[in-house]
Amino acid sequence: MNTVNLAANAITFRKNGIEFMTSKPVNPWSEISVGIECPVEQTRVTCKGVVVDCRGSRHAGYRISLMFLGLTPQAQQRLESLALAYVG
Repeated sequence: MNTVNLAANAITFRKNGIEFMTSKPVNPWSEISVGIECPVEQTRVTCKGVVVDCRGSRHAGYRISLMFLGLTPQAQQRLESLALAYVG
């Protein structure tokens, strides 16, 4: 399983997942682990998800849409907190 580390401000939070840019494409339906770091609070949340969409080009980058899998209530709460911190 691939692991991707991202800063919270580099992510678009969605109801059941996230979107982010990457320089390399990822095959749809691939399962990946994502580490999301919050530089302000010096915390990190790690979660698993499945890629539901990958669009873009090698010149502009790829927008990955990831749907979370099996989040614990604590991870869900932490992600919601991060999402609220980076709205706007």
